[in-house]
Parts: sequence; C-alpha cells; structure tokens
Amino acid sequence: MKIYEHGGQIENFAAELNCGVKDIIDLSSNINFIKPEIDLDFNNIDISAYPIYDKLYEKIATNYKISSNQIELFNGGSSAIFSLFRHLNLKHCTIYSPAYLEYKKACVNFGYQLRTINRFENINLPVKEKSFVIFVNPSTPDGTYYDIDTLMNYWIEQNCTILIDESFLDFCDGKSAIEYLKKYDKLYILKSMTKFYSSAGIRVGTVVSNEKNIDSLKRFEPMWKLSQFDSNYLQAALNDVNFKRISKAINIKNRIEVENILENSLLVESIYQSSANYVLAKLKNINAKQLQEKLKPYKILIRDCSNFDYLDEYYIRVAVKSRNSIQILKKALAEIC
Repeated sequence: MKIYEHGGQIENFAAELNCGVKDIIDLSSNINFIKPEIDLDFNNIDISAYPIYDKLYEKIATNYKISSNQIELFNGGSSAIFSLFRHLNLKHCTIYSPAYLEYKKACVNFGYQLRTINRFENINLPVKEKSFVIFVNPSTPDGTYYDIDTLMNYWIEQNCTILIDESFLDFCDGKSAIEYLKKYDKLYILKSMTKFYSSAGIRVGTVVSNEKNIDSLKRFEPMWKLSQFDSNYLQAALNDVNFKRISKAINIKNRIEVENILENSLLVESIYQSSANYVLAKLKNINAKQLQEKLKPYKILIRDCSNFDYLDEYYIRVAVKSRNSIQILKKALAEIC
C-alpha cells in the first residue's frame, strides 16, 4: 500500500533514529502546529450513555454559516470519502491530480473507472458526462487555491456529480463552494476539521450538501460514529473564537519564511506558491530520499511526494511549523549545501 502512504510516519522515523517522537521535527505532516484553547476536562465527560450530536451539528453548521440539515458527520475525512464513493455508486471518476491519495484508493476499491487530469499542465481538459469529479481546493500537495467558477459551470453543464475538498480552506481567504449549493443539486463539499484544528486523533469529517442529499446519505450511515471525546473536543475547539484569526495569521507569516528559505536554497530548483500550511518544492541535483537521509542528523522529517500522480522523486512537501523548527530547517539546508 506504499502508493497511498501519507506524511506523518513519525513513530517509524523516531525508531529508526533511536530517539523519542518529541525529538523529531515533523515537517511531513500538514496538521496545524497551532492548537485551539481547550477548556475541557475529559475526566468529567459522561461516557456511560450513547452520544447525542445535536450540539456538535449546530456548532459546525454555525462555523460554516449553513444549516445543520446540510451536513453529515463522519469518523474523519477519509471515512467520509469512502462512504460517499460507496453511497453514490457511480461508474466514472475524474480526479484533478495530484490530489489527496485516499481519493484514488477509494476509486480503485469501489470499482470506478478512473481518469486523472494533470491540473499543472492542462486543467481545462474535457470531462466525461456524468463523471464523479474530485477537486481539492486549496490543493495538495502544492497548496494552490483555484478560482473554480469557470470549472464549476463546465462540470454542471456536463451533469457531473461534484466533490470539492476544502480541508485546507481555513488557512486562506479563498471563498467556499458552499454558495453553489443553491444552484446545483449534485454538489458535495468536504470539510475536514482535522487539519486546521490540529486534531488528527479526533476523528471528525464533515460532508456538506443540500438537505435532500444529506437525508439520503444519512439513511445508510450508522447512528453512532463519533465518540463523546471527539464530539466534546471539537465543540470546545470551536468555542475558541480567536483561534481562526490568530492561527491563519501565524501560519501565513511562517509559510512565507519557509518559502523564502526554500527559494534561496541551492538544493531547490523551484517552489509552488501555496495558500495552505505547506509548500511543495522541486529539488535539483538531489532527490527526496537522498535529502531525507541528509536531514536525519537534524531529526527532520519531510514528505517525499514521489507517490503523487504527475510528481517524481525530486518533489518534496515541507509543512509550516513553529519558527524554531523553520530555523533548524534553514540551518540544516545551509550545512547540507
């Protein structure tokens, strides 16, 4: 399953270096390094009763300025993706690639006929009528934010079922595709809370669509998918009203610093301008695995992007982390050169 591997394999990396996980500077995982203020005592959460999610639905709906009838919750974004592929039961899928690898995995597992479009080279290639279109915005692993109005109108003309993955939209000021829910009834939007709210261990993924689609989706879902810990944590995180503003500002500032370091490194040929909390870079005269070896003495883990469609062994992704981590990366790259 290496073709579907993600970043964040930090335990294996630490074991290989014979050090603690806390000693690793994990620049491979694109989870927000800033955490919301949580006023919650997990010891006081009642786990003796079955969970009720009404308050969580209301909190998430308010956060995205939609109705609670327009969302369904899942045990993480990947679970939402697999459930949607299974529920829609379509024949053909078009993924604008490179993209989050779980889409390709779900497509293969559920027997869809797959076509990938290289959005770097020709994003305007024709799409098969009634295809299930997957578009990640901002994209991964490069973080590009796209104005998709023209594409949306074209997909609608083609009578496609559309999934827009906005898992990283909170990191930038780009507009959401939610406005299209009033115009088109075969649109789904994925909102993964994991990335921005720094909670990979709290599994909550949200699918947004019109009320009719959500009702149909709910019919095939179990009654209890989230634990009381998942629900209470995320509600507490959403209560931190200053988190969005502060987190976005710090991530943007630190991302610019990462971009400057990579642009000025003799190891890097080029970088992609990102609107998310990570930067994609193309290396020169050294590949990702070779650079990873050279970064081991510094206990730095980066993302080898060679398993993404249309990228080769010279592409790496560097996540935006604390300023101290960024300065250690800068020192390491300079010494490697």
